[in-house]
Amino acid sequence: MSEYEIETVDMETVDVGAEVGADEGPAPVVAVVGRPNVGKSTLVNRILGRREAVVEDVPGVTRDRVAYDATWSGRRFTVVDTGGWLPDSSGLAAAIAEQARLAVDLADVVMFVVDATVGATDVDEAVVEILRRAGKPVVLVANKVDDAGTEADAALLWSLGIGEPHPVSALHGRGSGDLLDAVLEALPEEPPAETFAEAGGPRRVALLGRPNVGKSSLLNKLAGENRAVVDAVAGTTRDPVDELIELGGREWRFIDTAGIRRRHRENQGADFYATLRTQSALERAEVAVVLVDAGEPLAEQDLRIISMVVESGRALVIAYNKWDLLDEERRHYLEREIDRQLHNARWAPRVNISAKTGRHVEKLVPGIDAALEGWGTRVPTSKLNQFFADLVNSHPHPVRGGKQPKVLFATQAGVRPPRFVLFTSGFLEEGYRRFIERRLREEFGFEGTPLDVTMKIREKRGKGRK
Repeated sequence: MSEYEIETVDMETVDVGAEVGADEGPAPVVAVVGRPNVGKSTLVNRILGRREAVVEDVPGVTRDRVAYDATWSGRRFTVVDTGGWLPDSSGLAAAIAEQARLAVDLADVVMFVVDATVGATDVDEAVVEILRRAGKPVVLVANKVDDAGTEADAALLWSLGIGEPHPVSALHGRGSGDLLDAVLEALPEEPPAETFAEAGGPRRVALLGRPNVGKSSLLNKLAGENRAVVDAVAGTTRDPVDELIELGGREWRFIDTAGIRRRHRENQGADFYATLRTQSALERAEVAVVLVDAGEPLAEQDLRIISMVVESGRALVIAYNKWDLLDEERRHYLEREIDRQLHNARWAPRVNISAKTGRHVEKLVPGIDAALEGWGTRVPTSKLNQFFADLVNSHPHPVRGGKQPKVLFATQAGVRPPRFVLFTSGFLEEGYRRFIERRLREEFGFEGTPLDVTMKIREKRGKGRK
């Protein structure tokens, strides 16, 4: 390997294993609210420093993806770009109350955007009343203050009675830094870094699944009493409910979450915010138990939820609910569906249960234990590199364009989930990377956990450099 260059930044990557184990926890949420067309999405793009939110000079454009990760002065937070409020058939007051309540319930801080060139309208004043009752910190944004001459317009917004108006131009960036400083001041104090699997602390389990699949029924069966609301109407549960539950002789912290619907654009009002709460619950969890209705074909929603867990890097257990109601034919077809559709999560432990009767729910414990063990597995560097040496010798990468890339050196950069960095002499094709992941699992286990495998491509010394 001495004939290859390895940059300093890469060696830092090798050494990060000593820092593994800390988790920053979920970021605080900043909701951007206001009337249609006051510049909310433009402001969100300004905060992000890139064009993410859809911006058009048409009210009501914001519908689909509205949550974004942002940082300012080293502090991270999640920005939620909400749709503007318009009166509907139920009347202006009802429409404003429902939308504002949901946004404010979710947020740690509310950025209330007003068009300074128009001034405070009746709609703005109605929203202010709701914000006052909610008791959440509010940062008043006087948008469209493009020059010093319009700052007087911003000053008039003191009349809303919710504090100092912060004059900004979301379009040109004027005043945005001062505004973000004010937002950081309003955020709750940053909690200390959270460490997974603290000594003596209960492990955290998120219950996920599409609406009405039996999550609350399972939680109630595990708890031994009716603690979560159970109703035949899909989507009854809207807030995550944490429960300390004894199972298998140990205490666990279970997080019951609202069901995830098919797509964000189908999530109107409460359902959309329930999806965001579900994402927050997943961030707080170490392992996710995804409930699937065994009596129905695997749906796109099921696969999307499983993908969501994989992308989050959390350990995964798949629980097939209503298993006691299946006949032999359905069980046969279910096995075929699993093999065909769960190709990205075949490594997840599968448990067959009945949330209603409690049958086999105790089998969740070995499944969760196996997933958590895989999630925290570390392979010694010497053992890992011997594995790759044998792998490259027995199954080398195909030759492409007269070149054959090789794995020069590998290290496990972290756990929870296991993260591997491969230093290579060239780009490894996706099929070969999948082959590597499959062989890693065959050799070292990693049951119940996604694997993160990245490459650092190195060139030979004296080549490609000046």
